[in-house]
Amino acid sequence: MNYHNITKDDMLNGDGLRVVLWVAGCNHQCEDCQNPITWDITGGIPFDEAAENELFEALAKPHISGITFSGGDPLHPFNRGETFRLMRKVKEQYPDKTVWVYTGFRWEDFEQHPKMKYIDVLVDGRFVKALKDNNLCWVGSSNQRIIDVQKTLQKGEIVLHYDNSNPTQQV
Repeated sequence: MNYHNITKDDMLNGDGLRVVLWVAGCNHQCEDCQNPITWDITGGIPFDEAAENELFEALAKPHISGITFSGGDPLHPFNRGETFRLMRKVKEQYPDKTVWVYTGFRWEDFEQHPKMKYIDVLVDGRFVKALKDNNLCWVGSSNQRIIDVQKTLQKGEIVLHYDNSNPTQQV
């Protein structure tokens, strides 16, 4: 897996202060994507042991709420194995930190995948330029969902972590 950046103390890509791993590779290539430089699966640099150490050192800080996987697409077929391995390691080392994943895929594409249990929040769906709304929380277009994966797995139906149609709710 390749990546473009590790952002520390990020407040834009999930609850609280987060570490964000920006992976390379996306086959959705949404019009007006905020990050088209990450589309190329061979772009960026290899995610190696030094990058993993940097990632986990940043996560170790007590003020960090968790990690967000973004990009590119962390669930691109080429990235899935490494992304799920990292999620599992985060949950083992830091069980109280949350794992957020941004993907252009839909929940329905992965709901039966056994490793979804390592995700706390899945932001799913392609960015759609015609549905762009800068007033939405944590998404770029109104078709995207912010799914509470753990509650969704328990209930067997989608439970939203945050509903942009009801912005007064408590998170």
